[in-house]
Amino acid sequence: MARPFRFGVNMVALSSGDEWRKKCRRAEELGYDVILVPDHLGAPAPFPAVVAAAEATERPRVGTFVLNAGFWNPALLAREVATADALTGGRLELGLGTGYVKAEHDAAGLPWGSPGERVDHLRSTVEELGRLLGAEEHQPQPVQKPRPPLLIGGNGDRVLRLTAEHADIAAFTGAKAVPGDTGKMLHLTPEELDERVAAYRRFAAGRSEPAELNLLIQLVEVTNDRRAAIRPVLEYIPHLTEDAALALPLLLVGTVRQIAEQLRAQRERYGFSYITVLEPYAEAFGPVIEELSGS
Repeated sequence: MARPFRFGVNMVALSSGDEWRKKCRRAEELGYDVILVPDHLGAPAPFPAVVAAAEATERPRVGTFVLNAGFWNPALLAREVATADALTGGRLELGLGTGYVKAEHDAAGLPWGSPGERVDHLRSTVEELGRLLGAEEHQPQPVQKPRPPLLIGGNGDRVLRLTAEHADIAAFTGAKAVPGDTGKMLHLTPEELDERVAAYRRFAAGRSEPAELNLLIQLVEVTNDRRAAIRPVLEYIPHLTEDAALALPLLLVGTVRQIAEQLRAQRERYGFSYITVLEPYAEAFGPVIEELSGS
């Protein structure tokens, strides 16, 4: 049986506390289930932002989407997580990833490392967090036991194995790194995403409970003319035809009903029931949430 849909919005801009709280309340009005904050230089600091989001709202959960593990020491991160979980009344969801923008590490004076080294660090962070947050002597204590729900984002085999072992939520970006470019991502075709989800399911075959599957959406365009709407996007994906671009799982283009049907079809095909959109598309996606409510 398919999981019910859940919807998150990844908030990326901050101008003032009042404006931030207003945006979070609007997200709640639109029906979002989770208010999320990324972990990039130039974006809001994640933990103060999620605490403020929880204080401004009543229903949505809050979370990081996703923390760059290379920015964090596990012991200090455990303190942040437990504090944020306590201050939000147990509404925190913790998202972690390896990080993919070398320039941010350089700007912060932090080592970048090879892909393998970054995955190793992510694994050690996940395992140490589990140990610390699950220890009775750790202070402060998180509200959720043994720790807040863990989301891990990434598509590579080693990250997917780690996700299968530890995560409550498996997050797929729908994109892959471009070899030799430390910051650029290339969209996955539907068939490539089939293969990545199948790989995760193989790694997760021994789990007692299946994880929730998440997909990060890159574009929401509500329109009666799908082809006209997708043409400007082809500048960024020139290797694809209009038809191929419209078939990409992380682009939602069409009427509200067409988009809702696309998401239902993708839930059936891949298992994606937790859908995250970027802040610029929060309003446009609101009617889709209403269309899918209860399904």
